[in-house]
Parts: sequence; structure tokens; C-alpha cells
Amino acid sequence: MKLHLCLWKAVAMALMVMSLTSLTQSSEYEYLGWKSDLFNNGRIYDKPPQCVEIPDDLRLCHNVGYRQMLLPNLLEHETMIEVKQQAGSWVPLVHKNCHPSTQVFLCSLFAPVCMDRPIYPCRFLCEEVRDACTPIMEAFGFPWPEMLTCDKFPQGEVCISAPNNTNPSVATGLPKVCPPCDQAVDVDDILEHICASDFVIKTKIKEVKRENLDRKVILQKKKKILKMGTLKKKDMKKLILYLKNGADCPCSQLDNLSNHYLIMGRKVEKQHIITGIYKWDKSSKEFKKTMKKLRSHKCPVFVNVFK
Repeated sequence: MKLHLCLWKAVAMALMVMSLTSLTQSSEYEYLGWKSDLFNNGRIYDKPPQCVEIPDDLRLCHNVGYRQMLLPNLLEHETMIEVKQQAGSWVPLVHKNCHPSTQVFLCSLFAPVCMDRPIYPCRFLCEEVRDACTPIMEAFGFPWPEMLTCDKFPQGEVCISAPNNTNPSVATGLPKVCPPCDQAVDVDDILEHICASDFVIKTKIKEVKRENLDRKVILQKKKKILKMGTLKKKDMKKLILYLKNGADCPCSQLDNLSNHYLIMGRKVEKQHIITGIYKWDKSSKEFKKTMKKLRSHKCPVFVNVFK
């Protein structure tokens, strides 16, 4: 018999629902007491798991609906520094709203709620988030990482599902607007995107061509580097950018090439992929505020988990 329990009743938060069924004697996820030194299939940690406050600068999960998390977490991060380094890469994806439970799924692993035993996300929740978000991730040149392989997660056991989830979500393919072009002019969002990108430049665009399923963006010679990252001097001479899977989706920023642009990107194999593009709009108070704040903004150290 399957009982549906509200996970956040334990922490006075009606946020997510757990599905409870009878547990088998042998399981890939053996629920061990948190007082034990053994955790997650017998791994030995330097310190036993403990409840800690979710810091404000853990942007992925600081507003998830509860205040404390278990550390080590369910991705084997033993320190808060590790958690922040890995979690930061996911913040731009959550902003894309590719699935309503993306944050719930990710935070159940990065910042698991304090319970007396580890509770993993349900396999079907992982599959729904993966299927809905993969088209957007591919537009940024990101694969679904091995660390989140859905086959690892339980089905038919105590697990976390989406809140009020009665109908499974399905992937709808690429969104109507090219993901790198679908950008709100918000100070925090832009700064987070800059930090998560390999390189950032201010430039004008000379020409845009279609190349297979991509759009090939040829830049003018004059460019201003705001974040060098993985770029090299030899790259700058003839820098060509690609809007992955962007041949047929709208990108209003590319409708008028007379503008200057703030372009963010990353290098994938031999291509430089656009991950974000904004019109350099001096008339926008929000954009001007962002550029002013960027001068003194210090990015956290991120670890690229999308290898």
C-alpha cells in the first residue's frame, strides 16, 4: 500500500510530497542513521552528517522553503564550499523554468532537508526534470551530467516527488525563444550568468548566418573583454560564436545588428557557444545598475559539473 506523506511536515513546510511504500531488505539506498559514520552506500566521512543553516549565498537553494540542510549532502559534498562550487553552475538553469520542480529536485540533493535518514528524489521526478530541461541545456552546450543519472534514484521507496504532482510533465522540445536570447534584465540574474559563463564580451555583430541547426554569429573586429576566462588572444582575432540549435527559434536581439551587445559564452570542444546575449542598453536603469555593480562584483568559484 502506498502512503503519501508530506515531507515538509517534519520541518513545518508543506513543500514536497514523499511517496512511501514497503522497503525491501536490500536496496541501492540503504537508509542508515545519521549518527552513524557510514552514509550513502557505506562511504566513510571525516565528520558525521549534521544539520546546518542554508547560507544566503547558496543561491540555488536559499529560498527553497526550509532553512536547514544536511551536510555532507546526497552528492557526497562534505563542506559548504564544495556545495556552493557545484550548485552555482545550476542557478541559470533554474531561472529558465524548464520544469516547475527543477529547484526541488536539485535542492533535494545539494541541500537535503534535515531528517533522521537520507531521502532521495524519486526516479520519475529526475526523469521529468531531465527530459524537460535537456533541450535547454543542449542549447547552452551542456549534457545532462553523469552525477545525476536517473537510474541511481529509487522508485517505489521513500522518495521525494514534486508538490501536488498528479500528472507527469513531459518535455516539449525547444522553447519558442532561443534560450540564450530569453533573458530578463535583472541585476542578480545577469551577474549570476556572468559568473557562470566562461567569457563575457561587449561587441557589435557583423553578420549572422545559418549553419545546419545552429546560427553562426560573426563579430566585428572591435571587442571589449569583460571576462577573459577560456578565451585566448589568438581566439579574439577571428572570434566566431554559435547559437546552438538556434537556426529556427526567435532571437529578437539579432533582429537589429546596429546595437552593441553584452554576450556571454563558453567553449565546447572547438566552438564558442553563446549562453546569453543582452542588448547594451544605456537607457535601461537595471542594465546600467548591473554594469556599475559588475565593477566590484566578485564571482564565487564554480566547478564545472557538465563534463
